[in-house]
Amino acid sequence: MTSSINPNDIDGAYPVAGQDNDSQGFRDNFTNTKTNFQYAAAEITDLQTKVLLKAALTGTTLNNDMAGSPLTSAYIANFSAKTAILGTTSGTVTVNYVSGHYQTVTTSGSISLAFTNVPAAGSFGLVRVAITVSSTSHTVTLPAAVSVGTNNLQGYNAGVISYDETGTYTYDFTTSDGGSTISVFDCSRNMDPIYLPSNQALSGTGALDAVSLATTATYIGTTGSATSTLNTGTDGQLKTIMMSARVANCVITVQSAGWKTSGTGTITLSAVGQGVTLQYINSKWYAVGNNGTTFA
Repeated sequence: MTSSINPNDIDGAYPVAGQDNDSQGFRDNFTNTKTNFQYAAAEITDLQTKVLLKAALTGTTLNNDMAGSPLTSAYIANFSAKTAILGTTSGTVTVNYVSGHYQTVTTSGSISLAFTNVPAAGSFGLVRVAITVSSTSHTVTLPAAVSVGTNNLQGYNAGVISYDETGTYTYDFTTSDGGSTISVFDCSRNMDPIYLPSNQALSGTGALDAVSLATTATYIGTTGSATSTLNTGTDGQLKTIMMSARVANCVITVQSAGWKTSGTGTITLSAVGQGVTLQYINSKWYAVGNNGTTFA
């Protein structure tokens, strides 16, 4: 804005030394001086209310809330985002957008995410959520609005993410329509459903760990009768399971088995060298190769 202060309103050459001076000149200078002080006070107050500050002014609390005002052509360096630590919990976990663009939570049980205070429709919002899963029995349920990008989430089925390993999993959630539609991107796990370089070894007797969805190959060695499970996968994912050592059979219960009309099926490995190759297609595991294993 253009300042209303006008220093030319004040006659700096008045009064003139050595002569009588009209008192009106004094009054004019005093009036114009007061008016300019009033302009200055109003403009300084306006600036104090509206400008961005490096630190709080004396006697005030720093508040650089821009209330949605645009910031354009900015050159930013050494920028950081606020972090919100949501603690260790279970049940509903509310991700409040205004609390920070990076939020963390540790599971003490299964959790359900909810999002609040996202930007209004027409503005883009992004929040990154890091979830530390402390038990493979814990799941993460996403709200119905998270409907874009879910096909690329490992362990996702019907709004619920399951995990075959503990650890920290990081997701970006974005929206541009006020939260009616939210996209999700898995930042921490391989998007490729094949995972060719990776393998898992299971051994022992009784109930073994679940067959990993995060590796391509699983090798099983039994020291007695054993069982395991294979959960639903990601569309297009390949999974191979082999028996590398045997004292007794291993029976794997497979969720969404393609050789069954519906529900679960089993694969029995009964000899060293037996193996099966499965592919997850159209929400079912199909056997695309088999060497001696038995299906039921």
